[in-house]
Amino acid sequence: MADPQQREIAEQHTAKVIGVTVAAAVGGFLFGFDSSVVNGAVDSIESNFGLGKLMTGFAVAIALLGCALGAWFAGRLADVWGRKRVMLLGSALFIISAIGTAYTQTIPDLLLWRVLGGIGIGIASVIAPAYISEIAPARYRGALASMQQLAITTGIFAALLSDAVLANSAGSAANTLWWGLEAWRWMFLVGVVPAIVYGVLALLIPESPRYLVGRNRDEEAARILQTVTGESDPLDRVKEIKLTVKRESKTSIKDIAGPSFGLHPLVWVGIWLAVFQQFVGINAIFYYSTTLWQSVGFSESDSFKTSVITAVINVGMTFVAILFVDRIGRRKLLLAGSVGMFIGLLMASVAFTQQIGEGENVSLPDPWGVIALIGANLFVVAFAATWGPVMWVMLGEMFPNRIRGVALGVCTAVNWLANFTISMLFPPMTDSVGLGIIYGFFAFCAAASFLYVFKKVDETKGLELEDMDSVAESRLSRLATARGTHDKE
Repeated sequence: MADPQQREIAEQHTAKVIGVTVAAAVGGFLFGFDSSVVNGAVDSIESNFGLGKLMTGFAVAIALLGCALGAWFAGRLADVWGRKRVMLLGSALFIISAIGTAYTQTIPDLLLWRVLGGIGIGIASVIAPAYISEIAPARYRGALASMQQLAITTGIFAALLSDAVLANSAGSAANTLWWGLEAWRWMFLVGVVPAIVYGVLALLIPESPRYLVGRNRDEEAARILQTVTGESDPLDRVKEIKLTVKRESKTSIKDIAGPSFGLHPLVWVGIWLAVFQQFVGINAIFYYSTTLWQSVGFSESDSFKTSVITAVINVGMTFVAILFVDRIGRRKLLLAGSVGMFIGLLMASVAFTQQIGEGENVSLPDPWGVIALIGANLFVVAFAATWGPVMWVMLGEMFPNRIRGVALGVCTAVNWLANFTISMLFPPMTDSVGLGIIYGFFAFCAAASFLYVFKKVDETKGLELEDMDSVAESRLSRLATARGTHDKE
């Protein structure tokens, strides 16, 4: 009789952990929504404000500088204010940005609202994976942390779908829809709804046990560990957390210094994972796909439909990562993803070299249009099932507790800066060197990501966060040994 009862209790705790994770991951939904909603509005913003390609890229990408800023400060704010309050700040910034962008009249205030929204995205990109990794048991942590990426991909899908619906309802994104506002302005205004939902859910979830222990609220932390995660001996767990939190309490940017070009070697691993995730060009697809497909001969309506289909594939394949990240492991998924991305990007690169025409009158002759579509979507399949979610899982768990907050903030900020670089340069580079060379560069980065993971990335599957200290010490020991051998030679 005891076994069924224990199973029922375990299922209840699993349901609670999933519920809390889903609530926190709504920040990921906003992250995906706000970063991709601009997709359907790019051409209208360009024509409405009379922008050139470089300025259009800057108007899209400037939000990513806000993202880097939000990511940089989010960890430190969360340690002072608590995870929940910082989530509420992110929600408020989303709401202000959505309303401001919808009613923008000049380039300066458009850029301001984009930056504020970016800060909100940056906060969500750090707080959600950190909170989930802190509250999730080790055996489920990979799958639950992948919920963040599922929420991001769902947000991307929702943004592209709402863009398509609004553009079709008005006849074009540039046409007036309701209340005298053009459809592209409504694309941004819709984001107020999920932002409010995020704020309400942030009020309902429990605070992170790690934050509570850091504030000497041990009994409250133990109660959350027992009631939410089902910890059998919550007071012992609190003692373990207390030891690591004590070491973390005086952490600063100086603490990530190390023998590998001035930084701890694990921080470099995180930085390169963050760079590769963006330099394979995923956001060239999700920020500019509608414009991209129009540039090679698709109609506006067909371009919107193609973007939505790509977003559906993105959501669907994220479930693959959730199912397998704790079974197969992080490292193997990253390696498989690099191979799949390389093949898809190479197909797209070759196809885009075959485009005919110039300026506004370009197209892909048969069968290259189909090959470009297949290649781009194969790339999205490989990314969504592997690098999309797994990088965030790795960043949330791979660092020693002592430096996790600072290292996560640095790596996430680097991810956003890499995103900014690609997003800023994509429109002008499309005109100057062509899509074939651009996608060839993305394919090269996919190949490089395989080699890097193969040589430098360790598996973290099944390890408690408190065990990451020994993983870091092992890496430092290997580096010291390698340097000693090199010096002798």
